[in-house]
Amino acid sequence: MMWKLIHHQVLCRLCLFVLFSFSCETALPLTFEVTEDLIGELELASTLQSDTLSDIARTYDQGYFEMRWANPTIDPWLPGEDTEIIVPSLYVLPEAPRRGIVVNVPEMRLYFFSESGNQKKRKVTTHPISIGRQSWSTPHGATKVVAKIKNPNWYPPESIRAEHAAAGDPLPRIVPAGPENPLGAFAILLGLPGYLIHGTNRPYGIGMRVTHGCLRMYPKDVKNIFDLVTIGAPVYIVNQPYKVGIARNKVYLEVHPYLAEDKNAFRDQFSQVVALIVTKALGRGVQLNWRTMRQAFLKKSGIPIVIGGVSESQQVLEKVGYVPAIVEPMHGLTSSDP
Repeated sequence: MMWKLIHHQVLCRLCLFVLFSFSCETALPLTFEVTEDLIGELELASTLQSDTLSDIARTYDQGYFEMRWANPTIDPWLPGEDTEIIVPSLYVLPEAPRRGIVVNVPEMRLYFFSESGNQKKRKVTTHPISIGRQSWSTPHGATKVVAKIKNPNWYPPESIRAEHAAAGDPLPRIVPAGPENPLGAFAILLGLPGYLIHGTNRPYGIGMRVTHGCLRMYPKDVKNIFDLVTIGAPVYIVNQPYKVGIARNKVYLEVHPYLAEDKNAFRDQFSQVVALIVTKALGRGVQLNWRTMRQAFLKKSGIPIVIGGVSESQQVLEKVGYVPAIVEPMHGLTSSDP
């Protein structure tokens, strides 16, 4: 697994020196060429005394919970001076058509696949998102981009106005564009009535379940997608708390916590993942490390890990340099154990 060592202090001080009027939001671009199922690389950031995990997340274009899952022992508000933070910028691509926009709801991440160029060398850009709260869940399914609006007004539906009124925070029928508009400066309308991909005037909520079902992005990120996507582009909203990918003849598993309301749907996670691996392997031999696979389900770190290898034969597997860990039988394990 590849790591990139990045020092957050140096990057942000340089950013402030060169462009003092801009926020150092993104240290590196998250655009990659798609050649296999895996993109990106893990990074390490070193904190300033004043940093919070949310600050690091915004700098590296990560969501809040992504950073929490990858750094479960770090105090999110007081990580301390010179603390090494894992930036989980290594991803297994979701199981969906690789075109247009793909949103993986439990991962709280959006993928945009370029609409031009050679299909075999297509590029993907990825950004974190916020999704709907449990009582306002983000819908799943296939749709498309139907409109793009710069500086949108917000017309809150009656259900949201009633909720705000009950909380003592009444909303007008129209919230004009501007700093008080929660849609931010850009909105991408979807074919699902009432649902948008939009910016925000509260960027530190990105990567959380805080919306009324819409997909919320950092201001810089939504502008990027707004500029790239075309009207009519397909949008696939999927629900994949675990993703399986094959890269360099290794099998990767990436596990995120499933949404609270989906517990029953993912009770048989072991058997579901094995079925995904068999489909991905396309008839090739597969060797899995069940212990590592179990640990991935227990930790739910959101970081892709190697759980095995695929090959035409064991000899081919050895030639490409993959030496599997001790593969233990699945004795005593059931699909619902983790």
